Amino acid sequence: MKNVFFALHGLLSRKNHPKTAEAARHAKKNWKKHRPAFSVSNVLLVLTLLFLFAPLIFIIIFSFNGTKGSEFTNFSLVWYKKLLFDSDKLWASLLNSVIIAFSAGIVSTILGTLASIGINWYKFRGRNVIQTLTYLPMVLPEVIVGISTLIFFGGIHVPLGLFTIFAAHTTFCLPFVFLMVNARLDEFDYSIIEAAHDLGASELQTMLKVVVPAIMPGILSGFMMAITMSLEDFVITYFVGGPGSTTLPVYVYSSIKYGVSPVINSLSCVMISITCLLAFTLRKGLKGIAASH
Repeated sequence: MKNVFFALHGLLSRKNHPKTAEAARHAKKNWKKHRPAFSVSNVLLVLTLLFLFAPLIFIIIFSFNGTKGSEFTNFSLVWYKKLLFDSDKLWASLLNSVIIAFSAGIVSTILGTLASIGINWYKFRGRNVIQTLTYLPMVLPEVIVGISTLIFFGGIHVPLGLFTIFAAHTTFCLPFVFLMVNARLDEFDYSIIEAAHDLGASELQTMLKVVVPAIMPGILSGFMMAITMSLEDFVITYFVGGPGSTTLPVYVYSSIKYGVSPVINSLSCVMISITCLLAFTLRKGLKGIAASH
């Protein structure tokens, strides 16, 4: 057993050695050069991408359609004009969604980050139980979460509205933030915490000046995930929403009764463009933050 252990240790040490890592990169490049241009995996990749992005492409194309029909007749910006100047209810619902998404994202990011740091940093009784319970809102069906949250608010006599939606969204967004930050903490080098303590830093100073900057990519990823989950949620919002608290998904669902307006296609095109811009910008930004730490 000792020989096996030392052999594995030697392999891992060579793997982390700069010369070994450089050789591995060259081997990976050479393997990519010998990969066939046509393969089953490439075909499956193309089909999967088409399946995922074809609906988005159709939405973008038909947002420029001059009529409401299912056939493209002529290029027109009439629906973008109607989106800007004749869609007050839609903009109100979008504003509600944005307010709830950012407020729930901020609160769930703070709570999820503190929970992840606390569970990874300290050892206490019931630690594993709390860690398991944290993931429950993520694995439970949204219908169950929505109904249970509605019964809870009814039991404590809280009127349904924007606050109840915010509270419900914070609850089911928190596990996603916890998961993102926890993944970052799994790769964290705890020796720098000991170094900070040796230099006289308090626990608060260590957390704010050492731990938080090191796990910032995970925190930002969790924050963006929380905003995304909140913006697109319909089921839970439908249960806990009240008068005057209509969000964008609920508004779109209500408008289906009379047929989906092409204005929704125009708004979708704008949101897709903004999302892609943010995704590419944050991707480079997160890589820079991760590289600096």
